[in-house]
Amino acid sequence: MPTLVVKNRQGTEMRVDAQSGISIMENIRDLDASVDAICGGLCSCATCHVFIAPDWRERLPSRSAEETMLLENSGSFDPEGSRLSCQILVTEALDGLSLEVAPSDF
Repeated sequence: MPTLVVKNRQGTEMRVDAQSGISIMENIRDLDASVDAICGGLCSCATCHVFIAPDWRERLPSRSAEETMLLENSGSFDPEGSRLSCQILVTEALDGLSLEVAPSDF
């Protein structure tokens, strides 16, 4: 079971035993001060915005054009580290992935 290292919106870092085969969003949405995930993972709202730690960015699949478009409209967009957590499938290869939940745009 892969472990994700998640820093929530309050700055609290926690280790999450993640389930492989589902998205990061599905693994972290029930944590306190975490992603809102309003659209439920349909890549249509950007409320599951996270910042991926620099040493993990190259290990993830590239953003789709749709994901990039949604993220660019966020007030906290980081061209290098911003991702929608609904678009990243958890696998054993992501064991130790470090991310931070982005501030809410609401």
